[in-house]
Amino acid sequence: MKLSTMFKGALLSAVLSAASITTAAAQEPLRFGLCYDLSRSYTFITPQVVQGARDLADLMNLQGGIGGHPIELIVQDHGNEPQRGIECYERMRRDGVFIFDFLSTPVAIAAIPRVMGNQDIMLQSLVGRGDAIDGSVFEWVFPIGPTYWGQAANDIAFIRDRHGSLEGMKIGFIYIDYPFGQEPIRILEHLAELEGFELQLYPVPLPGNDQTAAWTQVRRNQPDYMISWMFSNMHVVAAREMRRNGYPISQYLSVNWFNEIDIGNIGAAEATGVLRGTNVAGGQDVPIIREIIETLYETGGGNGPREVMNDVYYNTGVAIYSGAFEAARLAFEAEGWPITAASMQRGFQSLVDFDANGLFAPITVTETDHGGGGQTRVEMWDGTAWVPQTDWSAGYQDVIWDVVRQYSSEFTLE
Repeated sequence: MKLSTMFKGALLSAVLSAASITTAAAQEPLRFGLCYDLSRSYTFITPQVVQGARDLADLMNLQGGIGGHPIELIVQDHGNEPQRGIECYERMRRDGVFIFDFLSTPVAIAAIPRVMGNQDIMLQSLVGRGDAIDGSVFEWVFPIGPTYWGQAANDIAFIRDRHGSLEGMKIGFIYIDYPFGQEPIRILEHLAELEGFELQLYPVPLPGNDQTAAWTQVRRNQPDYMISWMFSNMHVVAAREMRRNGYPISQYLSVNWFNEIDIGNIGAAEATGVLRGTNVAGGQDVPIIREIIETLYETGGGNGPREVMNDVYYNTGVAIYSGAFEAARLAFEAEGWPITAASMQRGFQSLVDFDANGLFAPITVTETDHGGGGQTRVEMWDGTAWVPQTDWSAGYQDVIWDVVRQYSSEFTLE
């Protein structure tokens, strides 16, 4: 199904909007706890994601919230430190929050046992444990959208489809030597064995500014492609090293954390041909983004500068929370108020072919599959814009699920 009726339509009239605000504001809110890195490693993305999420919440509240109850987003900083993330979780939990989002792989990994033990809801979209899509084990965790395992597998499928076979090819994996960067390695190792390509690993030490040794090795080894699990200025450093070492940027395939700011810092012309895997449609020509612009920004509202909306990370925030808010709507529709962790769980598991009107690939969540299908697409920078090179698709699902079950079966709350 497309976007729910609560998101559909043009602008509400001023009278209806005012009535909705009054009704929603008078009711107990549904709170979401966003324990994010606002000060250290992920500040290249968190402001845009928060702005997108807040804008969507405002739009929803103008249209009556969740059954007349307003959506409230509580945002606090964990500095990408697992212990601070757990402290943030416990602090919000004491205030009655039961839906949490950490947007950090190390923090998410650290928090899962506690969240699971308390039977709270944890959003884990686009970060965290790859095996957390196994809903039979991670009953309270919802990694809606492609995990890093799924994204990496889809990148390999793209290269395979482009060349017909991977047998005998050399594929490099350059990554920040840190849980985020290390996460795809196990699935890449499985696929290398399956498809007969040579996997070359190029770890880069934090903070990612010194990549000289890695790219010197790349020059010697000449891999056919470089898959990159880095972010922000690390892509700029990588582009400089590719130029210095004579490696074509058109063979650099990045994780989704590669945005328009990175392109500007590399140079639009210099970046021509670079590839990225992506999970959401960028730009403003998407129905829900246009509705936010018309309803909020063109009437003097919005939660930040309008130019931020040109960044794919803004759309990522809208995407993450469109799924969460739709799950809440389904929970309320089925079981009424109050929404609980259990009813929210069932709401997520009721998402069927949901795509937020084309913002991302359709997702269907079940009791056993909490990821929703794991589809991505590859885009290429053509010098002026990102151009899709594939349709939304998910490759190697049988392989991924074999690995998922292997690792999820080892999970314990301790």
